[in-house]
Amino acid sequence: MNKNLRQKSFNNIFLLILHRFKKGVVKLLKYKIIIAGAKDVGKSSLIARFCDNVFKEDMKATIGVDFKRKNITIQGAHSDISLELNIWDFAGEEKYRTLFPAYAHGASAAFILFDTTRRETLKDIDNWVEIIDKNAYSNIVKQIIATKIDLKGKREVSKKDAEIFFKKYDWCTEITSTSSKTGENVENAFIRVVKEIVKNNLQTCKSCDEIFNKKLKNCQYCGEKVDIELSPL
Repeated sequence: MNKNLRQKSFNNIFLLILHRFKKGVVKLLKYKIIIAGAKDVGKSSLIARFCDNVFKEDMKATIGVDFKRKNITIQGAHSDISLELNIWDFAGEEKYRTLFPAYAHGASAAFILFDTTRRETLKDIDNWVEIIDKNAYSNIVKQIIATKIDLKGKREVSKKDAEIFFKKYDWCTEITSTSSKTGENVENAFIRVVKEIVKNNLQTCKSCDEIFNKKLKNCQYCGEKVDIELSPL
């Protein structure tokens, strides 16, 4: 066995020992999610319901930028996948719009909200999408969220109206209808997006079943070369 082969064999053994040592350690993967939409569409209420399971009728409007952190675990093909979501809430007023591009940078997902009780909240959607596309990752997960569906008597945007409006976006395959007041579909919306984040960013090692970044050509835990990408889900 020549020197290079001995060194490679030693490296593989070291990585295997390290992997076994880390096997019981929970690895928390961190991802950034941004929440966009016009003023008073319910961005802060959506976050409060998801992160703290609360709803306040008199929720104060966000001034500039707000931030929340939430840990979530989803079921993977071989094991549970734990993630830390860093969720950024942006004020919908025009005067704060200049802050948004800087915070959109590095985001893995974006929720774009409109209020089903106010048709005029649709008019800013194109601007939010444009800013996100220019400043975030090219593979960012974008999800359209319809809010306040519990207020049926005040509804101005029907499901059909929304589908027609968002048809121009080829990435918009589904509009998630939510109510922060009742909690309807709020958690489902985040879980759906988290699964897309996992698909976009992670892969499973065929040898050790560990999850690691799709950009890597070798497993960071056991050193196995990536021949075929295996989804963690």
